[in-house]
Amino acid sequence: MSFLDRIDACNTYNLSRFVPFQIDQQTLGWIKPSFAETLKNSPSIFVVQEHAITLSAELDSADTRSAAIAEVAADWAEAGLVRKLMHEIYPVRKFWPAPDQFRLDRALVPLFGIRAYGVHLNGYLKQNGKIMLWIGKRSGDREIEPGKLDNIVAGGQPAGLSIMGNLIKESDEEASIPEYLTRSASSVGTIRYCMETEAGLKPDTLFCYDVELPPGFVPVNQDGEIEDFRLMPIDAALELISQGDAFKFNVSLVILDFAIRHGILTPDNEPSYEATLAGLHAPPPHVHAT
Repeated sequence: MSFLDRIDACNTYNLSRFVPFQIDQQTLGWIKPSFAETLKNSPSIFVVQEHAITLSAELDSADTRSAAIAEVAADWAEAGLVRKLMHEIYPVRKFWPAPDQFRLDRALVPLFGIRAYGVHLNGYLKQNGKIMLWIGKRSGDREIEPGKLDNIVAGGQPAGLSIMGNLIKESDEEASIPEYLTRSASSVGTIRYCMETEAGLKPDTLFCYDVELPPGFVPVNQDGEIEDFRLMPIDAALELISQGDAFKFNVSLVILDFAIRHGILTPDNEPSYEATLAGLHAPPPHVHAT
């Protein structure tokens, strides 16, 4: 195992197994042929062709597109295409600051292979000259990666909230971090990856933040998503990442990025430094990716 194994796990896919999903001749997602067959049952909403899937020209606004898809989403859940609808609505955009093309229940995002966005917070402090990270353990009932280790705060980016507004909400719910501390967090960039899952393609962008927490602060979870928290030396976290999959898949990338930015991993002490750094910022999927 190595750091690159964790990066490769988040960046393995084959677009030959997908059909482009397009709006205005721009590819916004990637759909499995099996789901494309399901979409043929809704010809008033979807135009399914061999080389591309689009929305009906009659659906010419974000609101009409969102409403039309929402009408059939319950049928998809009933048919078992997703475990259940989550009733958390995600924006579908060409890039983050762009207007919504439409909005989609979070559970459906992988079926369409739409880029999803999220926020991740590294909560750290310094003890005896060493960097310590607050690490959460995901509850055993989580649908994704139950029981795995996690950042102190992490969450998907819903429609209708700013990035900071979402970070404040998630920080309160997941770790009881007061707003003034969350607002003091530094925006430190993004991480991008694209992975193929059983549900579909998952191209994600994470907005990452660092906050140095006071020594007396102890996170307390409020929403039931985190079982407990532990204070872990950054070296111990990196050792776990190099050894296997103790951490939720994308959290490994967030911690590697933190370690590089804080000078823990350097070109002199990490042979895979350059490849690791490049792997944290994968380009958008394109037809030649494998």
